[in-house]
Amino acid sequence: MSLEKYSSVIETLKDCMTACNQCYDACLREDHVNMMVECIRLDRECADICSFLEQAIGRGTPFISELAAVCAKICESCGHECKKHDHEHCQKSAEACLRCAEECKKLAA
Repeated sequence: MSLEKYSSVIETLKDCMTACNQCYDACLREDHVNMMVECIRLDRECADICSFLEQAIGRGTPFISELAAVCAKICESCGHECKKHDHEHCQKSAEACLRCAEECKKLAA
């Protein structure tokens, strides 16, 4: 299987995973961390599913479209949650998540 046709989505998945991990870490250091609980939880969910989908694509899974649909849903949820917070790390994560959700929706179609 040629991974070349998936290179764009793989790069987007990596970017999203990195942004979510950075946001997760930064949220844990915020003064009012209790206000960040849902953001932290979704950052972890999103980073994990992006990593899993990237690995699954690399393995040549026959479930790419199904996994991409789940990834899109989680990324979209995370993006909307991160968008609620004014922190720069949350805004960067929101942007990466929503971009990833769109790429995954295309892959799921």
